[in-house]
Amino acid sequence: MAIDTDKIAQEAIDAIADKIKNLNTLNIIVAGKTGVGKSTLINSVFRDKLAETGMGKPVTDHMRKISKKGIPLSIYDTRGFELGKEVQQQVKHEVVETISKGLATQDINKAIHCIWYCINTASNRVEPEEIEWLKELSKENQITQVPIIVVLTQSFSKKNADAMREMILDENLDVVQVVPVLAEDYEIDDEYIAKSYGLDVLIHVMGEALPDELMDTLQNVQIASLAEKKKRAQAAIATATLAATGEGAAPIPFSDCALLIPTQLGMIASITVIFGFDVNKSILTAFLSSTIGAGGATLLGKTVVSNLVKLIPGVGTIAGGAISAATAGVLTAALGEAYIGIMTLVFNGEMSIDDLATKKGKDQMTALFKQELKKKR
Repeated sequence: MAIDTDKIAQEAIDAIADKIKNLNTLNIIVAGKTGVGKSTLINSVFRDKLAETGMGKPVTDHMRKISKKGIPLSIYDTRGFELGKEVQQQVKHEVVETISKGLATQDINKAIHCIWYCINTASNRVEPEEIEWLKELSKENQITQVPIIVVLTQSFSKKNADAMREMILDENLDVVQVVPVLAEDYEIDDEYIAKSYGLDVLIHVMGEALPDELMDTLQNVQIASLAEKKKRAQAAIATATLAATGEGAAPIPFSDCALLIPTQLGMIASITVIFGFDVNKSILTAFLSSTIGAGGATLLGKTVVSNLVKLIPGVGTIAGGAISAATAGVLTAALGEAYIGIMTLVFNGEMSIDDLATKKGKDQMTALFKQELKKKR
């Protein structure tokens, strides 16, 4: 039976677009002195160089909103913190007011979800007024309970950063965590480069602090932690595999394997959104073609190749032209893991998105799918 990969690829594109459209907007307030490296931090954590898009529009006298069309993220950047006690109080008032206004809308897309307070580790000291500011903010934040994360920027020396972190923790501030980071590699001299670190920890802490409704958004917009993206993507695979196993419990006649298609399309769409790449129809067509050739009853389950049992021995039987629940689950899991493998190669710069539609890309996808099937033995 002929398989219309083009039609199913379009359905996948539609599913991706629908998931992107329904992502909630993540809103973060970033505060701290001028020169602590807030823009570098923002651009290193989030995709599309967000802090270079005209640096946002004024929201208040001391706050700008940085956002970019097509990215479900808004950064509220406070400014001029070191200009004196009066300005510090104004900044705090604006932060509290921004939180209150967002909360009053009862709209998750307008609420403030997290506060980063940035301190420059390279300065080798935390000003007493900064500690006092954080204490006052925490007191006013008791009702709204927006998570506050202290980010120690420009942490060239991990030893100094750890000492500063312990000192801040000893203040017993009402903060979620104190996270030292070096947002970019820093050349000390011709022979030594301090490698960036800590951004993945920041994303992990964010993931622990934010509600589940923002998890897909966080992973979509962040570029700092492959591990957190994979963890979220594997949760999507687990959900789809459970659903596919249920769908296959009957068991499913080959002629009805299309029942699996919505589940598997939803899984592929979820993984694509989590990785935040712009995947076009030709790339998805290439992926589907590669996996059909490799194993059969995956997204296009109406066709099962003769060597299916050889690929997944002991997983299920093909009796009476039917696919078992176990086989349905294994194929779904292998498809998802292979797709994560492809997204990982792109994330790491080992392949480009455009490479995926080439023969080399297709061969890689086929190999990954077969490899994942063998793991399920």
